[in-house]
Amino acid sequence: MTEPLFASFERRTIETDRDVRIHAVVGGDGPPLLLLHGHPQTHAIWHRIAPTLARHFTVVACDLRGYGDSSKPAGTSDHGNYSKRTMALDMVRVMASLGFARFSILAHDRGARVAHRLALDHPDAVARLVLLDIAPTLAMYEQTSEAFARAYWHWFFLIQPSPLPERLIECDPGAYLRDVMGNRSAGMAPFDPRALREYERCLSLPGAAHGLCEDYRAAATIDLEHDRADRDAGHRLSMPLLVLWGAQGVVHRCFKPLDEWRRVATDVSGEALPCGHYVPEEAPDALLERVLPFLRQRGAPAT
Repeated sequence: MTEPLFASFERRTIETDRDVRIHAVVGGDGPPLLLLHGHPQTHAIWHRIAPTLARHFTVVACDLRGYGDSSKPAGTSDHGNYSKRTMALDMVRVMASLGFARFSILAHDRGARVAHRLALDHPDAVARLVLLDIAPTLAMYEQTSEAFARAYWHWFFLIQPSPLPERLIECDPGAYLRDVMGNRSAGMAPFDPRALREYERCLSLPGAAHGLCEDYRAAATIDLEHDRADRDAGHRLSMPLLVLWGAQGVVHRCFKPLDEWRRVATDVSGEALPCGHYVPEEAPDALLERVLPFLRQRGAPAT
């Protein structure tokens, strides 16, 4: 289904764990750049900027564990196999299998949370890091307000014990997509119909609803334990970090992203872009204008 969106890219499926295979599309030439998507989407979110990025980088756009055409294992009792630590290790192994021990990352939403953990656990692997429309997970949970809870209702719906949220999503995956994505600031207008068909196809796959619920359950439990341990130990991101977010989005309205990232990282820059949450699809030109100079600065990894 995504072939028209990534016609010049090669499809790869890479085993990263027992019974876990990660789906990716790979294209371009140059320093390696890992792209990670958010909820409830797939690697297809990058279709508007991946061709341009591929002129400068070897682009690897993955489906996270539990999403897209990647494996969707049953969650464990502690949700540890969907912890951001485990999902980050998937991506380290994907890149290593392609010959890249060091790479940059551009990540959105859930993928940005995986990228944050990857950069903490594997700092030598990450040259430069771009995170889109998030504040750190721990900060967002600890500062939850009524306004945030109402806007990000899915955070609290998806963490309910299985199988309640899974059953409701599986009743009508397309309606769930439209309710989550269409109720943001820009409605459904920014989304290419081909990408929407891909998102719905993937959310309709067996285990997909469970996979995304486990991602959120882990975020509200074991991921917070890992984040608090890093905070207590004084661990901070050391690589150059660019954070960008939508000026019409909930993160902008409810948090101060630069302040929050400067609490957990030493080299932070960033700004709001003229869009809502789905930055790669709503504002691709503005996004490329910011990320290309940052990613091409001295210190980008060699192939």
